[in-house]
This record gives sequence, C-alpha cells and structure tokens, in this order.
Amino acid sequence: MSSSKRNNEAARAAERKRLRNRLVRRSAKTYVVKAKNAVDAGEESAYQKTMMAISSVDKAVSKGIIHRNKGARIKSLLMHNLDKGQGATG
Repeated sequence: MSSSKRNNEAARAAERKRLRNRLVRRSAKTYVVKAKNAVDAGEESAYQKTMMAISSVDKAVSKGIIHRNKGARIKSLLMHNLDKGQGATG
C-alpha cells in the first residue's frame, strides 16, 4: 500500500470523526444552553432540562470528545445554577 493511499484513508477517517465530534459537542452545548435558560426563566421543566444536559455531557465525555474534567466542571455549574434558581423561586 502506497503512502499517499494510507494518508488519504487517514484523512477521510479524520474527517468522519471530526464531523461526529462536532455534532456531539454542539448537541451537548445546545442542551446546556437550554438548561441554563430554563433555570434563569424559572421554568418548571428546568430540572428535566438540566438532567438532559448532564446526560449529553456524560455521553460526550464517554466518547472522548470532551475531557472528563471539563465535563465535571460543566455538570457542576449546571447543578449550581439549578440549585441557585430553585432557591430563588422555590
């Protein structure tokens, strides 16, 4: 197998992984933003949205797309916001 063919295959694989990573990262970020907005607005569904965001962050961490420490930091901030928001409204 020639070197250029191997590089071409690696480039295609890298592009597939890049697109998957971008999709998962963007999805997790969307859930996090929705959860934050729900908490700020004092919505009833804030808890469910926060749990969905945490789940999506955990999936991204398990796939190696987000570093585990960053995932923990995001989840911690989500829970902090949820607690703070529920304290003000509840």
